[in-house]
Amino acid sequence: MKKTTVRMNVSQQGWREIGGVRKYYRSKAEANYARYLEWLKQNNQIIDWKHEPHEFWFEQIKRGVRSYKPDFLVTENDNAKVWHEVKGWLDPKSITKLNRMRIYYPQEKIVVIRQKDVTNIRRKIVIEGWE
Repeated sequence: MKKTTVRMNVSQQGWREIGGVRKYYRSKAEANYARYLEWLKQNNQIIDWKHEPHEFWFEQIKRGVRSYKPDFLVTENDNAKVWHEVKGWLDPKSITKLNRMRIYYPQEKIVVIRQKDVTNIRRKIVIEGWE
């Protein structure tokens, strides 16, 4: 009898259309957070958001983590630009990226959105298409 292995895509990454734009999201939580940002935009609570619009390079680093691409750039109503990073957990590589951002790009503000934050949003707001 042949043994069959079924692999589950726990992160459920893939292409989704959110806010009229088709993009590749690396997890279900990231896609749901994009839906939340779109909801904020439609309700005039932020000006705009973009998914992975920029990659930061750590030119002085010769090996290991040499770059970082935050998940979202959010333009708040006062025109402030804030990076949002959706993380189910902070692994050592993610911690290194965030630490290097603080050192090499101290002027950039980064907000880490945890899985529990995304879950809490779902409990408070009904957003179409939420997974």
